[in-house]
Amino acid sequence: MNTKLLRKSVLGIAGLAFAGGMVAGPATANAAPTVESVKPVVATAQADKVDKGTLIPHGVQGEQSRIDLTDEQVANVKAIIAATKKADMDERAAVVAIATALQESKLENLGHLGERNDHDSQGLFQQRPSSGWGTVEQITDPEYSTMAFLKGLKQVDGWQDMPLTKAAQTVQVSAYPFHYAQWETQAADLVAEHWNS
Repeated sequence: MNTKLLRKSVLGIAGLAFAGGMVAGPATANAAPTVESVKPVVATAQADKVDKGTLIPHGVQGEQSRIDLTDEQVANVKAIIAATKKADMDERAAVVAIATALQESKLENLGHLGERNDHDSQGLFQQRPSSGWGTVEQITDPEYSTMAFLKGLKQVDGWQDMPLTKAAQTVQVSAYPFHYAQWETQAADLVAEHWNS
């Protein structure tokens, strides 16, 4: 008899809890969220998001390389992105520029390296004063050197439809034209991370 009474009590309490939830639940569940609690989250998520499809539209070619960056290298990434925006070019142009600088200088603003120098190449993009890129002071300025690179990129017909390595090579005229491709993934990741920062 105690078992039957205990069972009825438990079932009765469970029934009351269920019924109470039915009465209180729908009113709470159907309450409309306030506009303030939804809009800022959605707007922030959309503003900070870079479409990865625009960063690597042709897929990567070959094995990819990656290096850890110092604060100075990250500052150079941000300078390249700022110059790209100033040149009124898109995220893909920034990917091409950053991948090029990764190959040319590992994103270090290099001065003259003495005997290790490739002719008179200097700066992030290893541009040469003797080839008309600018003075040493100009090509070792991250904004100037990026703008010079992007000016060259704009003159390449259809650069947006080319694999990264071909677009970069057309501007840079490197002895190692396929080496730019290995940096595409890291360059895209850097643009995705810093484009809106």
